[in-house]
Amino acid sequence: MNTNTISCLKPEHGLRYATPPMSWDEGLPLGNGLLGALVWGNGAPLNISLDRTDLWDLRPVPEFHSPEYTYQTMCQWKREGHWERLEELYRQTYCRSAGPTKIPAGRIEIVLNANFGDARLDLEGAMASLKFGRGTQIRVFVHALQPVGIISIDSMDSISTRLIAPPFGGQNAPKCSEYEIPLTKLGYPSAVETSGDGWRAFTQHGFQGFHFAVYLGWRVEGKQWQAAWSVASSSEGKDPLAVARQRVEKVLQSGFDKMAVPHRRWWKDYWQKSSVCLPNKIIERQWFLEQYKFGAASRRGAPPVHLQGPWIADDGKVPPWKGDYHHDLNTELSYWPCYSANHLEEGLSFLDWLWETRSYCFDWTKRFFGKPGLNVPGVADLNNNPIGGGCLWSHSATTGAWLAHHFYLHWRYSADRRFLRDRAYPYLKDAATFVAAITEEKDSDGKRTLPLSASPEIHENRMEACFPTITNYDLALIRWLFGAAAELAGCLCLSEEAEHWRSVLSEMPDFACGDDGRLLVAKGHPLPFSHRHFSHLMAIHPLGLFRWDDGLQAQRTILAALAELDRTGTGEWCGYSFAWLVNLSARARNGEKAARAAEIFATAFCLRNSFHCNGDQSGKGYSTFTYRPFTLEGNFACAAGIQEMLLQSHGGAITVFPAIPDEWKDLAFDTLRAEGAFLVSAIREGGSTRSVTFVSEKGGVARLANPFGGTPATINAHGVRDQRREGDQYVFVCEPGARIEMEGRDTRSRHHDP
Repeated sequence: MNTNTISCLKPEHGLRYATPPMSWDEGLPLGNGLLGALVWGNGAPLNISLDRTDLWDLRPVPEFHSPEYTYQTMCQWKREGHWERLEELYRQTYCRSAGPTKIPAGRIEIVLNANFGDARLDLEGAMASLKFGRGTQIRVFVHALQPVGIISIDSMDSISTRLIAPPFGGQNAPKCSEYEIPLTKLGYPSAVETSGDGWRAFTQHGFQGFHFAVYLGWRVEGKQWQAAWSVASSSEGKDPLAVARQRVEKVLQSGFDKMAVPHRRWWKDYWQKSSVCLPNKIIERQWFLEQYKFGAASRRGAPPVHLQGPWIADDGKVPPWKGDYHHDLNTELSYWPCYSANHLEEGLSFLDWLWETRSYCFDWTKRFFGKPGLNVPGVADLNNNPIGGGCLWSHSATTGAWLAHHFYLHWRYSADRRFLRDRAYPYLKDAATFVAAITEEKDSDGKRTLPLSASPEIHENRMEACFPTITNYDLALIRWLFGAAAELAGCLCLSEEAEHWRSVLSEMPDFACGDDGRLLVAKGHPLPFSHRHFSHLMAIHPLGLFRWDDGLQAQRTILAALAELDRTGTGEWCGYSFAWLVNLSARARNGEKAARAAEIFATAFCLRNSFHCNGDQSGKGYSTFTYRPFTLEGNFACAAGIQEMLLQSHGGAITVFPAIPDEWKDLAFDTLRAEGAFLVSAIREGGSTRSVTFVSEKGGVARLANPFGGTPATINAHGVRDQRREGDQYVFVCEPGARIEMEGRDTRSRHHDP
C-alpha cells in the first residue's frame, strides 16, 4: 500500500465524459466561491453557464411588514385553527412571488466545427479540458484567486462565440409549477448588449437599481484563441461593466499559461490540507469530488454556500427553491465537512456571513418575536432576511441555535481563544438569550417549553406539523445550546454566566423516548413513516448529546434510532438522507451501514458530475422521489460522514478508524483535524492499525483511544511535557507544535528488523 496519502488524489478521481453533457446540471463545475461556471454541450454549441454568488433579487416581502406578521399572531391563529391564514401569509407568499431570489449571470456559447471527443475535469488543477475532432482542444478554468474565468482553444478552425444574457425580459410566461417560475416574472427589462472587435458584453438591471455586467473578451494568436470573462455588480461601483472589462483585459495581457500558475498553486495548497486512501474506490472518489466542490464553492470573502452554490440553474427559470439559504438543514449540512477535513479557512465563509448579517437578524428577532437576543429566519436571502416557506420551520424558534453550533465547532476544532472570546461565545450567548426568553412558558410538569414546536419537515405544511408538546428537534437544540453556552462561558472564566446557563438548562424537560430507548418525534409521537429529514435525531448527530462512548444507555438509544429508520424504510428519503445516515451510522460505530449508505448516495442520488440531485436516479427503488433538482448539502454531508468513519473526536478522545467495514483491511488518511486543533494521520494494514501521527497546533491535552488493541506501541514524541496511559487511552500534554508518532511494535518489528 502506498503510505504517501497525499498522492491518493489521482486523475481517475476527476470527471471524464465519453459522451457530451447536454444539460447544465451535468456540466463540468468550476468555481472560486464568488464566480462559478458549468461547461457543457457538444460543441454545437459548447456552453459555459455563468454565475456570481452575490447576484440576488433582494426585494422585500411586503406581507412580512404587515401587522399580522408576528409570532404572537402565529400562535393565536394556530390555537384558533386558522391554518389556512398561516399558509397564506407564510408559505403561499413564498410560492407565488418570483423574488427575492438568487439570479443567474448568463451563458457563453462557443460554436465549433468539430465533433465531440471527450471532456474531463482535473481536480488537482481545477481545470476542464475538452477534445473535439480536427485537433480542437479546449481548456477552461475559473481563477482560484481572481474573479475571472479563462478559456484557451487550440483549433485550426475559426471560433464563433455568443454571450447570452439570462431571459429576464419579455412577456411574463405562465408559472410552470409551484417551484418553477420563469425569470420573466421578476419584471426586469431586457439586458443592454454591447460589442466590439474582440469583445461582447451586456448590462442587466434588476430590482431597485441593482445591476450587473458580464464582459467577454478574446484575442487570436495563430491557431490559439484565448478568452476571459468576468461578472461585476453594482456593489463594486457605479459602472460594473468597466470593472469587468478591466479585469478581462488584464488577463488577456498576461495570457492563459501565466494566469494558470497561481491558480494551480492555490489548489495544490488546498489538496495538501487532507487526504484519504480507501479500499472502496466509489466512496474514495466521492470524497475527493466533494472536497473539490467545497473548495470551488466556499471561500472566505465570498457569500457562503446556498442551495446550489456558484452553479445556479441555467434553464430560464428561477432556481429550485429560489437558490436561497435554507437553515432548517441545507446550510448546516453544507458546512459539516470543513472541520475534520482541515478546511477551517473555507468554512469561515459561513461564519463570517452569519456574523456580518446579525444586525438584520437582531432586527427581525425583535420585530417578529418581540424578544431579546438573536434568532435567524429558517429560509433567508443574501442578507439573512426572511423569505417565507413552511411557516413552522421558516420561522422556527431554534434556527439560531443550530447555526450557533457551527461557531461552537469552529472553536472546538481550531482552539482559537480569540475566536472563542470575540465570536463563538457572543453568538451563542445572543442565541441562548433569545431561547431563554421564548421558553419562559411552562408545560404541565413545570418545565420550559415552546408555544409552537415542530420537527422539520415532519407532516410537511399541515396543521399536525405543530406538535402539542415540545419536539425532540427543538429540545435537542435548546439543551445543546444552554449546555454549550455554559461550557464556553466557563472557558472564558465567566462563572456567573456559566451558572446561569446551567440553571436554565436544568429547567428543560428530558427527551421523549420510546420503550426501546429510541428518540420519538415528540412525546407520544414515534416516527410514523419514512421521512427524508432526521430532525428528531439531532441529539445523536450532529449535536452529540447521545454519544457511543457514554455507555450502554446512550448506545441503546442510538441503535434503536437506526433500527427505526430501518423499519420505516427509505421510500420517502432524499439523497441527503443517505448522506446523513452515513454520519449517524458512523456515530453508531457501524462501518458496514455507513459505507452502504455512502455508496448508495454516490451511485443513485448523484448526477454524473457528482451533483446531488435529491431524487433516486438509479431505478432501483431506493426512494419514491425520482426528480432531479440539484442542491449541495447532500454532497457535503456525505463527505463529512466519510470523515466520521475515519476519525472522531467529539467525545473528548481522538478515535481513529472508529467505523470502518470489516472488509476494509488497508486504508489511510492524512491530516484530518480533531477537536483541540490536533492534525491526525493514520495507516491501517491487514486489518490492524499500523501507525498514528498527530501534531498539536495550539498545545493542550490530547487523549487518544488505544488504536493498537493488545499490541504495545512505540512512541516518538517531541514537544510533549507529559505522557501516560489512563485505562484504554494514551494521554499527552502537548506544547504548541508538538508531534507524536506512534506505531504498533509488532508492525514496526516486521518492517525494520533484519
